Order: sequence, then C-alpha cells, then structure tokens
Amino acid sequence: MRRFVVSAVVALWLGLLIIPLTVFAIDSSSAIQAPLAVRSLLLGGCVKDNNVWVVGERGHIMISTDLGANWAQAESVPSQATLTSVYFINDRLGWAVGHEAVVLRTLDGGQNWQKIFSAPELDQPLLDVWFENTKHGIAIGAYGYFLETFDGGENWKSRYISEDDWHLNGLGRLKNGKLFIVGEAGSVYRSLDNGVSWTTLATPYEGSFHGILPLDGDSLVIFGLRGHIYRSDDAGNSWQELKSGVEALLTGATLLGDGRLVLTGVAGTVLISNLNITKFTTLAVPDRRSLAGVIHTGKSLTIFGKGGITTLAIPELDTND
Repeated sequence: MRRFVVSAVVALWLGLLIIPLTVFAIDSSSAIQAPLAVRSLLLGGCVKDNNVWVVGERGHIMISTDLGANWAQAESVPSQATLTSVYFINDRLGWAVGHEAVVLRTLDGGQNWQKIFSAPELDQPLLDVWFENTKHGIAIGAYGYFLETFDGGENWKSRYISEDDWHLNGLGRLKNGKLFIVGEAGSVYRSLDNGVSWTTLATPYEGSFHGILPLDGDSLVIFGLRGHIYRSDDAGNSWQELKSGVEALLTGATLLGDGRLVLTGVAGTVLISNLNITKFTTLAVPDRRSLAGVIHTGKSLTIFGKGGITTLAIPELDTND
C-alpha cells in the first residue's frame, strides 16, 4: 500500500492537512485568467536577468519583467494542475512542472505554454525541474519519480536513481557541474556526470530535506524540516549543521550579492544570515502566512507562498556581525 503524498507543495510547506494527492486532481483545461491570481497559492519561482516567473495552484503563472515591481498572468496555460517549480534557461525558453506529473514548456518568455508531458494516473507530482541546456533536463518528484529528457522535453524517460522510493524534493547544480538532489528521510544524492549516475550520500539528519542552494566551489547548503540547515564544503562528503534558531519547516533559499543567505519557511519564517553564514536572524514580515520560496530581485526580496507574492526590503549589512 502506498504512502499518502505528504506533498512538499501542499501539506508540509503550508502547514495544511495531510491528505491524498488525488484530492487535488483536476481537469487539464486551460488556467483561468484571474484578477487575484497574484494572491493565490504560489509555490515555485525563477529569475533570469530582469524577468521573474512564479507558479502555483490552478495552473497560475505570474510574470514580472521588472524584477518584481509589477506582475501579470501568463496569457495561455493549458493546465489547471497545481504547478510546483519553474526553470528558464534563457529569457525565452522555460519549463514548469507540477501535479498530474505535468510538464509545460514556453518559447516566448512565459506568455504562452504548451503541455509536453502528463501522467495523472500515476499520482506522482513533480516537485522540481532543472535543465543543463536547451536539450537536456531533469524533473523529480514523489516516490522517487525521476524523468529525463535529451530533446528539450519532446520525450521523457523515467528511471530510479535509488532502491528507495523517497520523495525527491529539490534539485540543484554547483557551478563546477556537480548535481545534487535532496529528499525525504535525510536522502541526498550526487551526480558527477550530469545525471548519468548517482551516489547516495550520508547525512547526519533523518528528517526530510526540501531544498538545496549552491554556494561557491564545492560548497552548498541543504535545508528542511524543523529548521535544520546543513553546509558542506566538500561536495557532500561531510556536513556541518548551521543553527537556524527556529523549528519551522524551511522551504526556500536565495543568496544575496554580498554573500548572505536568506531562507523562508512556514508560519511566515524569513531568516537572513551574517556574511560567514554562521548565524541567522529573523526578518519581520507583514503576516504569519506560510512561505514556499524566495527570490533575490535587485534591491529587494520577492517572497511567495500562501496568499501570493510579497516584496520585502533587504536589511542593510551589519559590518560588525
């Protein structure tokens, strides 16, 4: 008997009820143009140059061409499935993934999308997506779901990268090309050959990880349940815990231009580190709504989750810290 999906995009990220994924299955008709779409449940985001894209429930895709100052809904999205992640390789070509194992692609900067893959019968939502270039991409999700394409998404192949079927929650690549996937039950996987083969790494935590943030060189940060943050400076061979000072589920992260780290989480959690990323302070947010992610947009932060998009000022750097 399968475990219920404790979906990172619905139950855990937002502190809602633990219910089966099938409750969220909806038809594949086009997303409806909604004046309040910018205030809907939004779960994944991406920035490229001055352009920002955020995706979420009912197939909503929001676009900003001025680093989050103004937002408009995509003109045509052929799905009402909840979207969880979006990735752009340049300012025109991008992909979005979500529930019903849906994969969408745009060729015009996000205004119009086409559905290039869907498998609603599997009850396996896709939770993250990444592309190496215009052809090679990977999408990951629940129960160890791993999809790969070598032709820009025209065709996808499914395989397992581990004997376990843990939910695969987050995917990230270091600047030196090393790929990482984080997931349920403390699982972390590394690939040194752009996803051809994967190695399971040992971690000091048995709870779920929900995201990864590459730093410089072989350094990266992973984060997840109960405020747990771990840093590795040797590509995952060893880990050091960073004390967050909170017990909230951490859901998203971004790196500021000055080297500080910002993380978001449930119950309105927003943390910012010092320059050395050795300690964190809590930022004040307008309310306690649960947050799914954060994007560094120029001189401000774009945070999103339950209740849509909010802009947050970046605190000045404390040179004494």
